[in-house]
Amino acid sequence: MRVRLGILFCSALAASQAAVYDVKSFGATGSGRIADTVAINRAIDAASKAGGGTVYFPAGTFLSGSIHLRSNVGLHLDQGAVIEASADPEAYDPAEPNQWDRFQDFGHSHWRNSLIWGEGIENVSIDGPGLINGKALTREANLRIGNKAISLKLSRNVTIRDISMLLCGHFAILATGVDNLTIDNIKIDTNRDGIDVDASRNVRISNVSVNSPWDDAIVLKASYGLGFARDTSNVTITNCFVSGYDMGTLLDGTFQRTAPRAPDKGGPTGRIKLGTESSGGFKNITISNCVFEFSRGLALETVDGGDLEDVSISNITMRDITNSPLFLRLGRRMRSPEGTPVGHLRRVNISDVVVYNADARFCSLITGIPGHDVEDVKLNHIRIVYQGGGTKEQAVMDVPEGETEYPEPMRFGEMPAYGFFVRHVKGIEFNNVDISYLKEDWRPPFVLNTVEDAEFNNLKFQHPAGAPAFVLKGVRKFSTWHARSLADTQIDTAADKKL
Repeated sequence: MRVRLGILFCSALAASQAAVYDVKSFGATGSGRIADTVAINRAIDAASKAGGGTVYFPAGTFLSGSIHLRSNVGLHLDQGAVIEASADPEAYDPAEPNQWDRFQDFGHSHWRNSLIWGEGIENVSIDGPGLINGKALTREANLRIGNKAISLKLSRNVTIRDISMLLCGHFAILATGVDNLTIDNIKIDTNRDGIDVDASRNVRISNVSVNSPWDDAIVLKASYGLGFARDTSNVTITNCFVSGYDMGTLLDGTFQRTAPRAPDKGGPTGRIKLGTESSGGFKNITISNCVFEFSRGLALETVDGGDLEDVSISNITMRDITNSPLFLRLGRRMRSPEGTPVGHLRRVNISDVVVYNADARFCSLITGIPGHDVEDVKLNHIRIVYQGGGTKEQAVMDVPEGETEYPEPMRFGEMPAYGFFVRHVKGIEFNNVDISYLKEDWRPPFVLNTVEDAEFNNLKFQHPAGAPAFVLKGVRKFSTWHARSLADTQIDTAADKKL
């Protein structure tokens, strides 16, 4: 019996060893000077032909162009292992044709011009604790040079865990039409987007830190890149950190803030966002227990015809926010096939949010467009401290509709409110909301324009003596209860009024 157990143990050990494919055994040098692309792909192909296995990267720097993921194959980067993007443009697969590329940005229309890519694959993993260094990847659109670090299309059962990623081009991770996707415990320090999840279902993003000073950190999108509209749905984003520090200073632990502002002059980026690509919709989304620092705020946007609905956001802290802390936008850019109707933005709950030192130029915006209201929004236990300093002249500024504009707070210009600007909304509740400023601000904390059914309960706010707390234009079914310094108020018919 003892001999038989020994034979079984040795057989099991041999089987497990046979399932690991060390890239050095296939000719990779790990020297950082010689391209290891062919050896890496040879190891992946060998694992695939054997029915699956783990392709192992020991300590070393593996210079590479396009790496082709295969079903049932995982990549494991050991401590000290680095996959480094080659500077040779011929090392990358060219961007494939896409007859629908006019409906979304270049990066969302192509997948193969990447450092690591897979299409139509399943049961795949990329895990650490090693590093993917994409310093040679381009930040801009390019048909040949590697444009992103990890790119996945129409795949399922994918896990990315425990790795670090540095300077990863247009996208560190782009997942389009990927179902059952898990991204956990990774660190990304990059020069454009961090994680873009597009037209994907059943997604878990957790314990992730993303520093992306010149673009978005964690973004859900629903583009037309696949040739049809597909919702991004059933998504959880939790226990994450996003920031806009100088590139590279998240991973090195110095957290610097000295680099130039983002290209659109809106300050560092690094936020969590739904949109802008929104031919499809966003459904059943939760965002919880996340920290924003020196970055833009939270953005929920649908502007290309998709429905954004059933979203729950809770336990968020933000500090040193460089644009609107909360930005909800329904628009009609309509970068979708002709005949696509304007979408909906509805049933959104946001609770337990604390914001300190938000940029004075941008209040929080919740806005639809004429004939298309944002619907059924509830804000509970919100505390926002703005920088303040707004003038009486700013308090009477008109805000353009910008119906077809790219959805970004800066496109609306100076705001007549320092706290919340709410327009084209039907059904909104503010419960236990506290709005204040660091420097006296003559703009009202709340401006409502063309709003129906608005309730404000247990409100605290700052405003100078003689300046209104509320400016109402075309507002119906409005009420306040326990709003500091204001008598309880109820308005049923349309009103233009200052309170």
